[in-house]
Amino acid sequence: MTDSPQGLNAATKDWPLALFVVALTFSAFQLITAAFHPVSTQVLRAVHVGFLLLIVFITYPTSKRHPLKPFGWLLGILGFGTAIYQWVFEADLIYRSGELTTEDLIIGTLLIALVFEAARRVMGFALPLICTVFLGYGLFGQYLPGELMHRGYGFDQIVNQLSFGTEGFYGTPTYVSATYIFLFILFGAFLEQAGMIKLFTDFALGLFGHKSGGPAKVSVVSSALMGTITGSGVANVVTTGQFTIPLMMRFGYRPAFAGGVEATSSMGSQIMPPIMGAVAFIMAETINVEFIEIAKAALVPAMLYFGSVFWMVHLEAKRAGLNGLAKEDCPNPWRALSQRWYLLIPLVVLIGLLFSGRTPLFSGTVGLSLTALVILGSAIVMQVSSKWLRLVFWIALGILCAGFFQMGIAVVFGVIAALVVVCWFIKGGRDTLQICLHALVDGARHAVPVGIACVLVGVIIGIVSLTGVASTVAGYILHVGQNNLFLSLVLTMITCLVLGMGIPSIPNYIITSSIAAPALLDLGVPLIVSHMFVFYFGIMSDLTPPVALACFAAAPIAKERGLKISLWAIRIAIAGFIIPFMSVYSPALMLQSDSVLAIIYVVFKAALAIGLWGAVFTGYLTKPLHWWERIWGFAAGGSLILATPMSDELGFALVGLFLLQHLGRDVLARRKA
Repeated sequence: MTDSPQGLNAATKDWPLALFVVALTFSAFQLITAAFHPVSTQVLRAVHVGFLLLIVFITYPTSKRHPLKPFGWLLGILGFGTAIYQWVFEADLIYRSGELTTEDLIIGTLLIALVFEAARRVMGFALPLICTVFLGYGLFGQYLPGELMHRGYGFDQIVNQLSFGTEGFYGTPTYVSATYIFLFILFGAFLEQAGMIKLFTDFALGLFGHKSGGPAKVSVVSSALMGTITGSGVANVVTTGQFTIPLMMRFGYRPAFAGGVEATSSMGSQIMPPIMGAVAFIMAETINVEFIEIAKAALVPAMLYFGSVFWMVHLEAKRAGLNGLAKEDCPNPWRALSQRWYLLIPLVVLIGLLFSGRTPLFSGTVGLSLTALVILGSAIVMQVSSKWLRLVFWIALGILCAGFFQMGIAVVFGVIAALVVVCWFIKGGRDTLQICLHALVDGARHAVPVGIACVLVGVIIGIVSLTGVASTVAGYILHVGQNNLFLSLVLTMITCLVLGMGIPSIPNYIITSSIAAPALLDLGVPLIVSHMFVFYFGIMSDLTPPVALACFAAAPIAKERGLKISLWAIRIAIAGFIIPFMSVYSPALMLQSDSVLAIIYVVFKAALAIGLWGAVFTGYLTKPLHWWERIWGFAAGGSLILATPMSDELGFALVGLFLLQHLGRDVLARRKA
């Protein structure tokens, strides 16, 4: 066990044996239950929570001054004991549902205390305080005045709601964490260990490193690519940012701008299909739609978001006269691709399965199995010099794995086991096995903060479900929105930004989707669009002051104040603030339309507005903008965003006149020069 509260951030090779074994067992349990389903979903959720509590308490001390290591082990074992209790007495708990024994009450109360304390150790006080308010509302809400008052619930009813059944700690977020999220985190961990980060970075560096403003463009592209396998914004900042931020600064970008670019690009990874920071899976379960529908709705906005960031980076580079790296200093992108192309196979198959309508659990299991096969198979095939024999090996491996369609996942596990045995005896094979072992442990490590957040927000879901307070809040928003939908959207946006201060995007989405999204739905906003609206602004909260987690994560790397980085990030991420509003008024932007022409039109309009605002906020297009041009451009872009009669026509006219005068002024200036 480590002395640092950031013990999980140490390299897995430096972990104590006990922690390593616990994390490895956690991953093994999750893999077995995903592949073979040997236990009920209730037991799966309970054991998942038990492992999370055990790992948190043996790695995160009580405080920096008072680690109390033995006490941490005691709490961890007690936390895992609550899972054993749920497993052993599963049938009895179902039989006496709602009528708790003294033992049930003790275990349930202990679980509540342990979950709150574990969340405090991992995430600080912000989310636990919010959940404490909801818990207090459940216990004492009957004493409140007005519409917020409820009929009153006993302590045993609150404990039953939160600690047993599937309405509280073991609700939908925990189920998703125990299935889809863990599997996809493990998938990303395997690809990272295999060198996917280097592939993405080298590819982006080779394509854009030598262009104008190349280092910043590398940050945008590599973060977008990384988002397809990690979906973690802050994690992206501290991984790719270690390389991209100093590189941007070395080539002339201001530290605050460099940090803002990386923070904005990294947070965008959470809206990039297929993983989307794991929120996509929770959203699909919450609103009961297929995952493919969520991914489709997110695709165009994600492309617009990253396109906007790329465009602003380009304009800033032109404005400041920043050049890229020397071309000879950049790697060959196609050589990087040819050396590690096999790593893309699992990713391509995973995306193909998801978009073909397969469940995330099935797709994730297949993708993860393929990744293991590719890593182990590559270690073996490297020992063969003949290209033909290598081809025969891969074909034979593919034929063996094809048995999966007839006999199930056990066939693939058997092939993986055989490859493990072969790797044990060949040169370099044991190093590959060690990579796989550390990937399993790394997956458990990355699952902890996400999992604990999913468990704790069960308090909010449970209390909202028990008291019906969501309908009260939704009624207020509906009352406002009867006269002004835009005002309702602004109120919802502010709620998301405030709630998002200091808490991850997953609990932010769960909170706001429980309270605000139903109101938007009742105001006529399509189901997916209403949930995507609150999700987008939950992400933007990591870029907005005063908390701005992603910006403060970039601050020590950029050696700049987090607030200054945040102010730049807001300008760079302007698309993230525009797209949700445009999607409400024009759902075709999220592909919620059967008309291809309507989709093309709204995407063109959005791209034009975002592109123009990019020039306005950087102060440069083909040459520096005058103050009056920036006002003109802002008004033109705003007209395209508004959904009022004649606003589009006015917007296109203003844009056309703006471009004519600006480009004409540029041509005249060049002729005079």
